[in-house]
Amino acid sequence: MCTNTREECPLVTQSSEHIEPRTVAFRGVGHIGLIGDEWNRLSPSSVGQPTVVLLHGGGQTRLSWRNTGQVLAREGAHVITLDARGHGDSDRAPDADYSAEVMVEDVLAVIDQIGRPVILIGASMGGLTGIMAAHKAGQDSVTKLILVDVVPRFERSGSARVRDFMSNHLDGFGSLEEAAEAVSAYLPHRRKPRSPEGLTKNLRLRDGRWYWHWDPAFLARPKDGRAERTERLEHAASSLRIPILLIRGKLSDVVSPKGVQDFLKKVPAAEFVELSGAAHTAASDDNDAFSDAVVDFVTR
Repeated sequence: MCTNTREECPLVTQSSEHIEPRTVAFRGVGHIGLIGDEWNRLSPSSVGQPTVVLLHGGGQTRLSWRNTGQVLAREGAHVITLDARGHGDSDRAPDADYSAEVMVEDVLAVIDQIGRPVILIGASMGGLTGIMAAHKAGQDSVTKLILVDVVPRFERSGSARVRDFMSNHLDGFGSLEEAAEAVSAYLPHRRKPRSPEGLTKNLRLRDGRWYWHWDPAFLARPKDGRAERTERLEHAASSLRIPILLIRGKLSDVVSPKGVQDFLKKVPAAEFVELSGAAHTAASDDNDAFSDAVVDFVTR
């Protein structure tokens, strides 16, 4: 039996196929409310059970991790998927502060409130936040890091395409079908769902129109110098002495093979997995392969 949270402990697979999460609340910088979903709530018998915190990308919500959270929960992990400030059910920043620095401080505050070591999984914006949070928190607080289709030197053209999609629909959609058409045009590699009802997870109906569930002020967040920010991220990543896994979608236009090679050269201890059927939204594009890679890394 594992009795030390620093040990590599095998997980206990849950017999239930579906484990319902509970909603939990945390406080970020300035006491801003941050909302998450939690699977396998900790108990006195949870010694050795890893805690995994998942951080979504810009313009997404914690629901983008729902399938992966379920998979990790069935493997026995304590799992928390978190809505970043201004996204999903978390509070919008009253002063529209969505800087990279405050996002990191929010995650550090959540880790402190959890009160035990965590494994961080971050996609896109969440991955960059995860690098800095792991660096600042130290290896006693963040024990592993998984980066989902993001590296410090990402492709600006691909990032601009994501930003354009977000900014082109700030006035909402007249129907779920209209929203589904826009998503299909943005993600042509995905098979279009038969029903658009699944989009209600990320859209909210207001005054007869459907709006994305994040604060439009997020797009106006201040940008620091590109070179300086890249250098800070690379320094932080190369300073980490914890296991790191980089997952790339082979169809991604945000992370290029050159960007991967550069990252692995600067962080030689990192592992790398490429998903052949996935793009930048790797976790949902090829969820089975993605979850297999994540479970293998988390449970080792």
